[in-house]
Amino acid sequence: DSRAANASNKEINIQWYIPSLAKPSNDADTKVLLLYAYNTKPVKIGNIKIFSSKSTFSGHLWIPLTRIISLREKLSNLKEQVEMLMQSSKSLSSASEPTSFLEQSESLKIIHSKKPKVNVTKVHLDEKTEEMAKRCLSEVRALLSVVPALCLPLTEIPFDVTLQSIASLEDMFDPANGCTISEESLFNWIISLFH
Repeated sequence: DSRAANASNKEINIQWYIPSLAKPSNDADTKVLLLYAYNTKPVKIGNIKIFSSKSTFSGHLWIPLTRIISLREKLSNLKEQVEMLMQSSKSLSSASEPTSFLEQSESLKIIHSKKPKVNVTKVHLDEKTEEMAKRCLSEVRALLSVVPALCLPLTEIPFDVTLQSIASLEDMFDPANGCTISEESLFNWIISLFH
């Protein structure tokens, strides 16, 4: 069984296709193809020739390359801002809790023994970062929505902001690679844009 034939949970798989540049075109007009597939229930494909599922969906969107590059840069800046907020909140919480040398060395042993994990802790955003996030997410919605002209700027963030969710969005808009997104609240928001 290959991973491509199984999805144990809800997930979206994103791939990009950049058409041949052989045909003459303006850089501003160059569009790339976003290919997506997602499942709303666990899926196990035994035989592709007879596979049929009411919980698996796919589609595509043509998106201007310049807008993708611009959005990815903004998402990268947002991720850096979220990382800084997390660092400052960690340093504030550790500064407010004095620990003995023995307690510190015990906690270091515990940290080093664990495998590194991606941070899925909800981040409390300051006003500047929240506005930055709303602008980025409004742009994501405008790119992915079927009727982008009807999209007004977001007034609230539609999913839990974690370092992982912002990193996943940044990866999603990297046309050189694909990505898989399975975080529940981010997953639900993205598939709502495809309808």
